Amino acid sequence: MPKLTILGSSNAVPSGTHDNTHMVLVGRERCLLVDCSSSPFPRLIQAGIDPNQVTDVVITHFHPDHVSGLPLFLMNLWLTGRRTPVAVRGLSHAVERANSMLEIYGWRDWPDMFRIDFVTVPEVEMASVLACDEFSVYASPVHHLIPTLGLRVEFHREASSFAYSSDTEPCDEVARLAAGCDLLFHEAAGAGRGHSSASQAGEIASRAEVDSLYLIHYPTGEHSGADLLAEARLTFQGRIDLATDFMTFDFGRDGQSMGLSG
Repeated sequence: MPKLTILGSSNAVPSGTHDNTHMVLVGRERCLLVDCSSSPFPRLIQAGIDPNQVTDVVITHFHPDHVSGLPLFLMNLWLTGRRTPVAVRGLSHAVERANSMLEIYGWRDWPDMFRIDFVTVPEVEMASVLACDEFSVYASPVHHLIPTLGLRVEFHREASSFAYSSDTEPCDEVARLAAGCDLLFHEAAGAGRGHSSASQAGEIASRAEVDSLYLIHYPTGEHSGADLLAEARLTFQGRIDLATDFMTFDFGRDGQSMGLSG
């Protein structure tokens, strides 16, 4: 069954127990790494996932805490014998800069380097990112400091879905993207330009009528988790929790169920 693992849950400033926000969706045919901060290779191994399973990388936006680990991750795959292609997907703003970043490292000259396919996602609501037998991934532009994508994943057999806001101010696009989802992972970095507070995340969850809200991309050194949850409960009456590193969600045939690891 498809499985989602949170590899990091912190905002741009990580802590010893919380890496920058990124996650991986593992299916039978496709394995999708969402953002590529820090060094995903050892995080995947720690989560019990073979890094060479990864077929696609989605870069939600070109900020260091979401993309700086990409060259190292691809180099690690190459050094461990990867030969099959990897697709790097995102808005043109992110994909073009990711390509330029890799060119600085001269990746085309690495001997026997596997192919990297750069795939541009249209900057429109519910744009198709990829589809396979198990799930389809859609993206909508959200309101951050630079062009940024939020994501929605729909599981075909399980009749379940989740959405991820990425970095964003509260916006209608996320409410529409997450409408009716089982889970919404919404950032809670704090109210301000390009970001949202926990209570604002709760408001979006209420508008989207999701079953559960998981706060992510939150400050891991400034606020207690209990404070963030209490704030979100002021505006959302459904299930609320903090996404934490190595938390795992299994999407089975009977709908969404959650198991924890790490």
